[in-house]
Amino acid sequence: MAFTLVAADPHPLSLLGLTQLLRSETGITLLASCATASETMKEVVRHQPDLLVIDINLPDQNGLELINQLKNSSVDAKIVVFTTAMDEEQTIDALRFGVKGVVLKSMPSHLLVQCLQKVAAGGMWMEKESIGHAFEKMLHREAGMRRLATILTARETEVMQCVATGLSNHQIAEKLIVSEGTVKIHVYNIYRKIGINNRVDLTLYAQKRGLA
Repeated sequence: MAFTLVAADPHPLSLLGLTQLLRSETGITLLASCATASETMKEVVRHQPDLLVIDINLPDQNGLELINQLKNSSVDAKIVVFTTAMDEEQTIDALRFGVKGVVLKSMPSHLLVQCLQKVAAGGMWMEKESIGHAFEKMLHREAGMRRLATILTARETEVMQCVATGLSNHQIAEKLIVSEGTVKIHVYNIYRKIGINNRVDLTLYAQKRGLA
C-alpha cells in the first residue's frame, strides 16, 4: 500500500541514507527529512503524514518527549522508532506513547522498509532484538499497578514509588508539594494495607511488581 512519511534523524549521513532508502521504495512518499525535534514537529503538523520514522536522540529535545507530545496532539501519524539503541525504560516509554514499530540501525535496511509497510497497513513491528524484555516488563508493571489499585489510593501508590526509588519523606513532600506529615501518614497507611513495616520491604514489594 502507498503511504506518506516524515523522517527525523540528527546525524546528517544517517539522514541522507534514510532519505535515499525511502525515496527508492515504490509506494513511499517522503514529505520531509528533519534533523531536529522542532523541525520534525513543524513538518508533521504541516504535512499530516501517515507515518513518522524517528531517531529518539534528537539534539534539541528528547525524541520520546516529542513522541508523547504528538500522541497528545491532533496529529494522527503512526510512529516508528529507528535508532541505534534503546534501554528497557526507553522502550517501555515508547510502547506507552503508542509507538507502532521499533527497528535498530544495526539491522538490515529491508527490515525497516518491511516495518514501515506493516505499520502503514495497521500492524505493529516489534523485533525481539529491539525491545528485549521491555514488553514483558511493561505488562508485568501494568498488572502490578492494576492489582495495587485495588489496595492503595493513587496518591499512596505514588508515594510508594517515591519511597522505592530511595527518596526520603522530606524529598517526597517537596516532589508532591505536600507536607512531610502528610507523607508520613501515607507511608503509615501503605505499611498497614500491604502488611509491611519498613522502607526496605516496601522497596522489595514494589520491585517484585515492576513498579520500581
